[in-house]
Amino acid sequence: MARGSGPPGARDNGAVSANDIPAALVELSSWIDRGNEHRDPEAATWARLAKITEEAGEVVAAYIGATGQNPRKGVTHSAADVEDELLDVAITALSAVEHLRGHDGRSLELLEEKLRRILDRAAQSR
Repeated sequence: MARGSGPPGARDNGAVSANDIPAALVELSSWIDRGNEHRDPEAATWARLAKITEEAGEVVAAYIGATGQNPRKGVTHSAADVEDELLDVAITALSAVEHLRGHDGRSLELLEEKLRRILDRAAQSR
C-alpha cells in the first residue's frame, strides 16, 4: 500500500453515516495497523497512544491561533479549526480503542456506555 494513501474502501465523497461509524473506525484503525506491521507491537501501541496527545496539542495550537494569543502571528485559525482539531482527537482516541481491542467494532458502543455512566454520576450530584 502506498504511503499516504487512504484506507481501502474510503468513499470518494467522504460521506459516512452515523450507522457507518463503528465500521469506519475499525477500517481506519486496521489500515493504520497494517501500515505499522513492521514495528514492534508494543512500540506501535505507544505510537497510537502518543498520537492522541499530538492531536490534543493541535487543538491548543488552533485555539491560540483562533484567539490571536500570539502577537507575532495574530489570528491564524477559526473556531471551526478548533472544532475540527477536537474531532481529530476523538477519532484518534476511538481508533486507538479499536487497536487495543483487536478491532472488534465496539469503540462507539463503549463510548456510549461511558457517557451513560458519566451522565448518571452527574445526575446524582445535583
